[in-house]
Amino acid sequence: MDSKKKQQEPKPVKLEGSCHCGKVKYEVDSYTPVPFMICHCQADTKTAGVYNCNIMGEYSTFKVKQGNEFVKIYQAKSSETEAGSKEKDPNKLSEHKRHFCSECGSYLWAHSSEYEQWVYPFASSIDTPLPVPPEQIHIMTDFKLNHIEIPKGKHITTFQRYPTGIEGIEKWHKEHSLYGTYKV
Repeated sequence: MDSKKKQQEPKPVKLEGSCHCGKVKYEVDSYTPVPFMICHCQADTKTAGVYNCNIMGEYSTFKVKQGNEFVKIYQAKSSETEAGSKEKDPNKLSEHKRHFCSECGSYLWAHSSEYEQWVYPFASSIDTPLPVPPEQIHIMTDFKLNHIEIPKGKHITTFQRYPTGIEGIEKWHKEHSLYGTYKV
């Protein structure tokens, strides 16, 4: 029974990421590497392209291996990023800091003081092969670009804004038996 228990213990996967020009390289351990939630908010659309899909890593293991001098940070205004924001000051910056390469413009990861233990790599910056999700959740679809069509099907769920009560990335991985189970 002890050996069975050991086999089921979650293990992180080391993810390696980089920008398009290769000047910035980073690594991070993740128990939750399945890219399942796709955001269509205005800030993500403008900074990342058509939409954004983050995964989650352990911030304590995050390391910029090369090119830290090329990493820049962008903070959108809170009112532009948070659905239903009650922010009185329309110029207040979001706690969500988007890190990107100043040479090629690649969006690399996000970090927020609200969730200091986590870092959120942009899935397309990850060089390690990522698993295919069993479902896709598209959020903030009220802000989706008109020329983007969201696929339809039984494994596609959409929300017009940021859904309240939706499971977080860690809980989603655990409920799908994917937490700490991915092997590279």
